[in-house]
Amino acid sequence: RSRERDLVVAMVAARILRPNSKLATTRWWHLTTLPAELGVAEASEDDLYAAMDWLLDRQPGIEKKLATRHLREGGMVLYDLTSSYLEGESCSLAARGHNRDGKKGKLQVNYGLLTDERGCPVSVSVFPGNTADPTMVVGQVAKVQETFNINKLVLVGDRGMISQQQIDQFKEMGGVDWITALRSGQIRKLLDDETNQFGLFDERNLVQFTHADFPGERLVVCRNPLVAERRAHKRQALLQATIRELDKVKGMVERGILTAKEKIGLRVGRVVNKYKVAKHFQLSIEDGGFTYRVLKEKVAAEAALDGLYVIRTSLSEQQSSAEDTVRHYKDLAKVEQAFRSLKSIDLAVRPIYHYLEKRVRAHIFLCMLAYYVQWHMKEAWRQML
Repeated sequence: RSRERDLVVAMVAARILRPNSKLATTRWWHLTTLPAELGVAEASEDDLYAAMDWLLDRQPGIEKKLATRHLREGGMVLYDLTSSYLEGESCSLAARGHNRDGKKGKLQVNYGLLTDERGCPVSVSVFPGNTADPTMVVGQVAKVQETFNINKLVLVGDRGMISQQQIDQFKEMGGVDWITALRSGQIRKLLDDETNQFGLFDERNLVQFTHADFPGERLVVCRNPLVAERRAHKRQALLQATIRELDKVKGMVERGILTAKEKIGLRVGRVVNKYKVAKHFQLSIEDGGFTYRVLKEKVAAEAALDGLYVIRTSLSEQQSSAEDTVRHYKDLAKVEQAFRSLKSIDLAVRPIYHYLEKRVRAHIFLCMLAYYVQWHMKEAWRQML
């Protein structure tokens, strides 16, 4: 126990009870018994920043203890990535990348959360905001093997996280199995392969098979009718909205309001880019003329993938049945739940106001520790909740 430790515990408690800035935290907790119980009544904002620096230095040791407590040799490890935006532009980690917060024009940082198979957080890593998702995975596996001394593990990650390139690296590392999913292009290729009996989808929920393109792996094919219905409805709505807008442009051309090919093209481009369904239209633009048609064959080809997903795994059927493999992949929802809790009113990791790289890293690690406490509270209270 030390003053820094007490300050960190106080910040973890404050993050769960009333997430706020460090200055606001020092003002708020004087309305509670928290500072007196932990002996931090005289703490200032600068004291909290110093405690964050102290905490960051101890992150590797803390995470190693959490890994020892929650990870096991040959067990499942869930990993996913998200991002949060920052206020200001001074942080060296801040960059523009794939924005998951819907905040256009904001700089962001990426961070990956590693949990056990129950979704209990073990480790968090922070990356620059423009880092691509797949580039981080191999480093996290190496961290589990080398830092946490887990030589054999099963990594569960989504299809944007674990690609063929990462799988090839896993094979070289040894001791790594995986559960992930195929991308839509890979699924399309399988659908075009007449040797696969995809007609079984009408009678069974799961179809399991192997394929030459994925040696040493099993593929488990599933169809979710609710997702299929939702995607079909959304596609139809986007197509109809695009058609209405294109008809307006066509009318303007016929009335002579738009005549130049360049201006017609700009107007049409705004429409198809707005609704993101340009691939389903064939456009013909010329001076004084504009026509279009819906490519029904492309619409039908995309519709064939609605609600369809294919899980790929290196685990044998003795290690994990088809049903268990799908269930393990769906466990990634537990990491997504962690992100929702971190980002929402629960723990309010965003927006991030720190501008020093080490403070950003400490802030996100502090929030992970708060979620760790929250996770255990929910588990203890599950019967009541």
